[in-house]
Amino acid sequence: MRRHVTAYGFLSAALVVFAVFSWYPIVRGVVLSFQQVNFVTSPDWVGWENFERLFADPLFGVAWRNTLYFTLLALVLGFGVPFLTAVVLNELRHAKGYFRLLVYLPVMLPPVVTALLWKWFYDPGPGLFNSVLRGLGLPTSQWLDSADTSMISLVLVITWANMGSATLIYLAALQTIPGELYEAADLDGAGIVKKVWHITIPQTKFVILMLLLLQVVATMQVFTEPFIMTGGGPEESTVTVLLLLYRYAFYYNDFGTASALSLILFAVLGVFSFLYLKITKKADA
Repeated sequence: MRRHVTAYGFLSAALVVFAVFSWYPIVRGVVLSFQQVNFVTSPDWVGWENFERLFADPLFGVAWRNTLYFTLLALVLGFGVPFLTAVVLNELRHAKGYFRLLVYLPVMLPPVVTALLWKWFYDPGPGLFNSVLRGLGLPTSQWLDSADTSMISLVLVITWANMGSATLIYLAALQTIPGELYEAADLDGAGIVKKVWHITIPQTKFVILMLLLLQVVATMQVFTEPFIMTGGGPEESTVTVLLLLYRYAFYYNDFGTASALSLILFAVLGVFSFLYLKITKKADA
């Protein structure tokens, strides 16, 4: 202990910050989930009543269904599109830096700015998308105002805003693949599809799995886009778990039930985080 006292001194500041702003709120949230709390009167211990209230709320099932549906759509688009984009960028021979910058630019926009920008794009009146459709003589869409298209519209926003980071990670992984493998495939007459299927995907499967798990964790916590662009509508078709949590806390002033919902979400995401740690540990072994 005496030998490492200087190191512990330098670590103490970070440990205090983590304890105050991360660990304490987690413990406090667990305690609140078993209390009736509105920060007006003193908290009352109610046990499992907050969880029972959650399970009895019809919006609880709706929020989880919407969140899982959003996650599935985000995986189909937000997982495949960056990988394909990285494959295309990796094959380019000219202007590589320019196209990489172009792909990464949306990541630099704050999420709120992105949501407001795309909300104008989707505006059923003077919005960009419907204006283009009218100019081409095609039927317009309600986009965010229809329960049939609202969720996919949000997924497109998320995919556009976040694909840059995943694309660059995939691109870095692709550049670690030995070129001899592709040269041998060319000699055997393999096309681009066969090369991607038999060389690219197997050689990058670890990175693909890591990003898959991280994307599941991220998309299940979606909040900003539904909150700003749809408010959970139309017909509650875009109410997510975090948006429902926000409503309990700041609309209904029921922080105990909000904490109970956060604890359930924490447990679900903990499963994916455990898988992530197991896989990374296996890869390091």
